[in-house]
Amino acid sequence: MRKILLLALPFLLSAEGLKELLEHAQKSNELIVSKGIASEAKMSEVTSSKSSYFPTVDVGAFYQRYDEASPFSPTATYSGFATVGFDVYSGGEKSNKLQQKKEEYRSSQYEYEATKKDISLSIVEDFYNYKTLQAKLDARLEASKAVEAQLHRMQRFYDAALATNDDVDRLQSAYDNNIYNIESIKFEMLKVKKSLELKVGKKIEHLDTSSFVKDSVAITDELDSIKALRAQKSAALSAAETIDSYYYPQIRVEDTYSFYGYEEIPSIMGAALDLPTEQNKLMATLNLRLFDFGAIGESKEAVMLSANALGEQIRYQNKEQKMQQELALERIETAKLNIQSASSALRAANSALKTITKKYNNGIVDNVVYLDALSSQTESKSTYEASLNNLELAYALYYYYNSQKLEEFLQ
Repeated sequence: MRKILLLALPFLLSAEGLKELLEHAQKSNELIVSKGIASEAKMSEVTSSKSSYFPTVDVGAFYQRYDEASPFSPTATYSGFATVGFDVYSGGEKSNKLQQKKEEYRSSQYEYEATKKDISLSIVEDFYNYKTLQAKLDARLEASKAVEAQLHRMQRFYDAALATNDDVDRLQSAYDNNIYNIESIKFEMLKVKKSLELKVGKKIEHLDTSSFVKDSVAITDELDSIKALRAQKSAALSAAETIDSYYYPQIRVEDTYSFYGYEEIPSIMGAALDLPTEQNKLMATLNLRLFDFGAIGESKEAVMLSANALGEQIRYQNKEQKMQQELALERIETAKLNIQSASSALRAANSALKTITKKYNNGIVDNVVYLDALSSQTESKSTYEASLNNLELAYALYYYYNSQKLEEFLQ
């Protein structure tokens, strides 16, 4: 017993439960990471919009030279200047644009959470599909050993002229078919495992047993994907208000300080022209759009139509979520009934196989009856294990469509 435990210890240490896989995927899945980066980019846009409320400072310089200067102009002029500007009134453009950026950031946060939950659900599906295939493989391996043992037994009978060649061929065919099915299942398991590793973001050696808490959700919430749409709609409405602001007065004040230098200053009657060496200019501008052939109005209408389209998507997805919540409850009840049915079928198949095996060994029934009983028991065992995994998947879908984090409901 101790030797068996020592052999199994490396697998136990490297075994990973579903909760650990979900938590690792939150940090390593590239799709999730990309959504996080996109959300950070939206936060930078919010910060940029806030900065637009502050004054601007620009500096510059120029050098100007004439090959043939006029008698009253220097040959070359150079200057450096600094301009401080401030938007006194923008018609609400800045506040609306800031609100738009905040809503876009909020939408990106919901999209980030929605992606995490979508990937988590996909990982859960792969996990239990793998477990179902593993159970099917185990059942096939067990059946293969049983058929192999009977094949060896029948070959000894055949060598002793106590069985026919047909008896051996039937068992050989059943054994070969089992080997083919085993390899097919292994390939399916490999595909699911590779898919799981891609989504989790690391290599997986062994999967531990995991199950969900079988509770009902006290408070349901909208899916994060729907919340993202709501935020996008709010952002569109803010964008429409921003477009409206273009019809309001735009008032800006700028103060520019400049200093000048000259080359080859002309002179009059022996005295050099008195040219300024520094200058300060204060300027206030008022801009008001009077007429644009309806361009701004059409732009706002396009944005409002986009907002209305988002509203229709929200209504549809709310109805779809409610439908999926109802189906999830029915799926759970169906899975429970399936477990009861599969359990009864497995008990009956085990009992039948035990009885028929004794009769077959005693020559009361032929190998056709035995192989049918073995096939039925193998299928019943696989079906029972699949029914257990289907119940876990049913609860995963129930928690998902109630907008819960799946990892919080794993035991």
